[in-house]
Amino acid sequence: MENFTKLLKTENSELSRLLQFSLYGIEAALKQALTKYPNDPGADLCQAALQELNTLLQPASEIISVDNSDLADILQIAPDPIQNRELKLGRLQNEFNSDKQLALYLGDTQLQSQTDYDLWNEIHRKLLRVPEDLAVSWRQRALVIAKEVGAQEDTSNCLSLPFNKHENIYPGLKGSITVQGLCFSNVAQNHPQIDQLNLNNYQVNFQEDIYFLANLVSSCIKFIDIEPDLHHALKNIFSFDIMNLYSKPEHRCQYTDALIESFWRMLKAEESADSLSALRHWIDLDEAIHSLVFVPPADRFSWWGKLQQETRRLLKKVVQRAVSEGHNIRIRQLSGLYADVCAYSKDDLRLEIGGNPGEVLSCLRVYAKINEQEFPGRVLFRSSR
Repeated sequence: MENFTKLLKTENSELSRLLQFSLYGIEAALKQALTKYPNDPGADLCQAALQELNTLLQPASEIISVDNSDLADILQIAPDPIQNRELKLGRLQNEFNSDKQLALYLGDTQLQSQTDYDLWNEIHRKLLRVPEDLAVSWRQRALVIAKEVGAQEDTSNCLSLPFNKHENIYPGLKGSITVQGLCFSNVAQNHPQIDQLNLNNYQVNFQEDIYFLANLVSSCIKFIDIEPDLHHALKNIFSFDIMNLYSKPEHRCQYTDALIESFWRMLKAEESADSLSALRHWIDLDEAIHSLVFVPPADRFSWWGKLQQETRRLLKKVVQRAVSEGHNIRIRQLSGLYADVCAYSKDDLRLEIGGNPGEVLSCLRVYAKINEQEFPGRVLFRSSR
């Protein structure tokens, strides 16, 4: 740092000016990257590096003044390394962007990544939203293109999501391109607030389901941190629209809190041994999980769609328990034409993309009739226009 400081203070020095504006470029790039990846493992070190840069470039009175032509010359000498780097996976990007079948499920949005690392992850996270057979064929295609540029599949270097088993979700790369993949892990830690809860004081036949839901809730929260396309449609936070969780950090905090609270309330209801109270809170938790959506919504036969459907599978077991105690229970997942199910729903949200006009795109909350009391469902549907 001492030599940097001395060079920056050297008067009438072109090298001093070059260093100064290069440091300004690094500072701007780090700030932008920190905004995009606030939960990156290197975020704290990045903040410390920015403080060191700020110390080097201060006080402001010592900043060297240049005119616009001088600045242009300097910027030509020190170009932005990210903007000018050619993607090794450029062919993969072009083919993905031009695939009309993918556009049916993802909309017409183009890939935004500017590095091979980000591109690989962006593509594979988008594939989690399309039907599984289409996703499999595209993963194979991506590996073929990666091999052509000297990269190989790597399943050993993966970001882990907590689950009840170890399973690769999508691979990373090694060789000419190093990229981290994504996997489920039965040793990954749950969210700290979930870990603090006592999950042992429940009926034996529901114990496994409780642990599974703890993993699922934790995985949803962790997935929010790495996926900028996730939205929420949870009514008790905001009932009028779907909100992006990346661009609306206040909604991200509110949704995370609401999801954890729904899980906690379900646990408390299970402790009470009241099957009807437990059922109502299981429905609330199911709604919170299904309210974590993409725009357009993920296909129900995609990785994401199947993962969310696990809560509906567990919900059926809770219904069967209440029925075995003599209660009259009817649960309905709303799907098909919106005109056929709108009488069973309330506060629905309309989208202009995804699926077919007039169809239900996603059932956020199931319709329930518990004994003689009705509880309306809630859906996302495609405009019929």
